[in-house]
Amino acid sequence: MKPSNPLPVIGWREWALLPDLADEPIKAKVDTGAQTSALHAFALEVMTVDGQPFASFELHPRQRSKAGATRVTHPIKSFRKIRSSNGRAETRPVIVTTVQVGERAWPIEITLTSRDSMGFRMLLGRSALKARFLVDAGRSYVQSGRVQAVTRKPTP
Repeated sequence: MKPSNPLPVIGWREWALLPDLADEPIKAKVDTGAQTSALHAFALEVMTVDGQPFASFELHPRQRSKAGATRVTHPIKSFRKIRSSNGRAETRPVIVTTVQVGERAWPIEITLTSRDSMGFRMLLGRSALKARFLVDAGRSYVQSGRVQAVTRKPTP
C-alpha cells in the first residue's frame, strides 16, 4: 500500500542552504550513518556574551576556496561528545539553525568541527532527515535545482 503523501527523494549528496549563516548553498553529504549533522567551522572560537556561549567561526561554502567566506557568530545550544568516523571522540559545540534542502526548510542541530580532511564541508545526519526525505544512495543533487542563494539575516 502506497502512502498518500510520499516523502521527497534526496541523493547521497545535495546542496543545502543555511540562510541564517551564509548567502549561498553548501555541498552536503547525506550521511545516514551519522546521527548528528556536522559543519566545517574554520578558525572556531568559543566565547561568552552576556553569560551565554557563542561560537564565532568562518564558513567557506565552496570546497577548496575562500570565495564566499563569511564570519559567523551564533549562539551555542550545548556541547556534545561526538565519535567521528575515524573513531576519535571530541566535544563539539552544537548550534541550532535553519537548513533548506530543495523546497523544504526546518531547524536542525549542527555540531561545529574541523572537517579539513573530509571531502564535504557539511554532513546531514539521520536526525535532520528523519520523516522528511527518502535517501536514494545511487543519485546526487536530486533537490539541487530548488535551492537558491538568499540574503541572510544579520547576526546579533
